[in-house]
Amino acid sequence: MIQRIQSIYLFLVTLFNVLAVFLVANILENQADAVASFEYEYQLYFLIITLLALWAILSFKKRGFQMLLGRLNFILNFVALGFLIYWLLILPGEIQFSEKGIGLVVPVISIVFIVLAQKAIKRDDELVKSADRFR
Repeated sequence: MIQRIQSIYLFLVTLFNVLAVFLVANILENQADAVASFEYEYQLYFLIITLLALWAILSFKKRGFQMLLGRLNFILNFVALGFLIYWLLILPGEIQFSEKGIGLVVPVISIVFIVLAQKAIKRDDELVKSADRFR
């Protein structure tokens, strides 16, 4: 069902990744042209992660498929975290760390909420399987 706790967790993943799209756009807009050329790739990547989370929310009737989407989203968030760490290391200039590193927080928070959603989906799946044994 849509009102389950895993849907709330996945909605928070969606919300944080939409926030990441705007954070990356805002930070990269103030940088050199060589680094700003990656702006659209990062935004597209975070939008893909957002769409996967929305798809996982809407596939609440298929718990197995929802878990698969959650695992895929988990992997993509780790890749996004790697991209952002690489981006942080190649950024030129003397920008304050909080401005450069704020984008790193978003994939970490998303990973935490994805793990919580995966645990809730698994718990629901086990509950349904145990109820099926009694029939």
